[in-house]
Amino acid sequence: MPHNIAFVCDFFYPRLGGVEMHQYQLAQCLIERGHKVIIITHAYGDRTGVRYLTNGLKVYYCPVVPFVDQCSFPTLFGFFPLLRTILIREKIEIVHAHQATSYLGQESMIHAKTMGYKCVYTDHSLFGFSDAACIHINKVLKFILSDVDHAICVSHTNKENLVLRAKFDPYKISVIPNAVDAHRFTPDPSARYPLNTINIVVVSRLTYRKGTDLLVDVIPAIAAMFPEAYFIIGGGGPKRQLLEEIKEKHHLHNRMELLGPIPHNQVRNVLVRGHIFLNTSLTEAFCIAIVEAASCGLKIVTTDVGGITEVLPQHMVYLAKPDPKYIIEALCKAIPLAREVPSQEYHEEVLNMYNWRNVAERTEKVYDNLPTVKNPLINRFKRAGGFGPWAGILGVLIAALDFLVFMIICWYKPVETIEEAPDFPYQKYKQNKQKYGDHSFSVYKD
Repeated sequence: MPHNIAFVCDFFYPRLGGVEMHQYQLAQCLIERGHKVIIITHAYGDRTGVRYLTNGLKVYYCPVVPFVDQCSFPTLFGFFPLLRTILIREKIEIVHAHQATSYLGQESMIHAKTMGYKCVYTDHSLFGFSDAACIHINKVLKFILSDVDHAICVSHTNKENLVLRAKFDPYKISVIPNAVDAHRFTPDPSARYPLNTINIVVVSRLTYRKGTDLLVDVIPAIAAMFPEAYFIIGGGGPKRQLLEEIKEKHHLHNRMELLGPIPHNQVRNVLVRGHIFLNTSLTEAFCIAIVEAASCGLKIVTTDVGGITEVLPQHMVYLAKPDPKYIIEALCKAIPLAREVPSQEYHEEVLNMYNWRNVAERTEKVYDNLPTVKNPLINRFKRAGGFGPWAGILGVLIAALDFLVFMIICWYKPVETIEEAPDFPYQKYKQNKQKYGDHSFSVYKD
């Protein structure tokens, strides 16, 4: 049965990353299967209002102010009126939020349950239990997920992590991995450049969580041990300055490239230049980047963290502890064998293992099995009150205030005054795409 679905997340195009690509590809495949999908996110620069992407994917770039790392500024009730209007206009049935650090998604799930919508949450990242930031996110997520109908995790490790940190019922969690469009990530050994070198490719955001600090120790050591080693590094972020410094300090101008942020449609062109793909992440729930690299026929050297062990077969990957010493050891094993990698065989294996259409089919089953019975408000109060003497009182107050705000909004702007938006004619668009024009986007740079 077709569903009307709203993806809500702070992170979407023109910003690029794993969460953004997951939403885009999943939305495209759900549209292909006959569902209606819209994206709700905040404005990015001058990209505001309603935009259409490929196949009529409608994106609402809402006038919400972002602050740290493009996360929306918390307002609690400020976004409620606009969210209600969008959901009613688009005849939405299911609100699907993505990523724990997206406040827009968390806030939308609270409001959606107040309005009686079905809610699904997809968790994309692992979080710890010791530092203040993770403790705060875990506490908030525990409250938010108490009302959610179902959750999706991208790996079994991710599922265990979510159950522990949010006290969520494991029987209400489905494990659906990420995927890759392997037809877009094909090998091309003739594209390897520079010639007569072993090219080691890194494509990621240059942040602490992505292990850039480890990379700073690994690059000079490998460059000294292997004269033929050449590093190609793509991505932007606050840690780029560290790489610039080691480039100057160790005189590596002829041994490494810093390409800066790379549009996703150009990632394949960077990957095929390499023999080895290096991932130094400190935490990963899935890591779609190593799947894309393997599809391009590269040998993978990666830190053994989170759900990475579930992603690729052992013969494709060298795993290392998140420590420069062990990463260097893994590279020392991979470099002598780098020219012997069966690129086409790797591509065929990835093609058979990962497919976005399969992900969409499994996600569709989650939507089909969502409960149809609405929970009374008193049950919501009981769940919120079970978080402890102080957090419980705060949870009940938030739920009660949210319902009160909802009643005021309904009185001020009744449903009858909200005009329904026409659906995008996807079948006609498929038959004559030229008539509707090109829906392109530019890359947002942090």
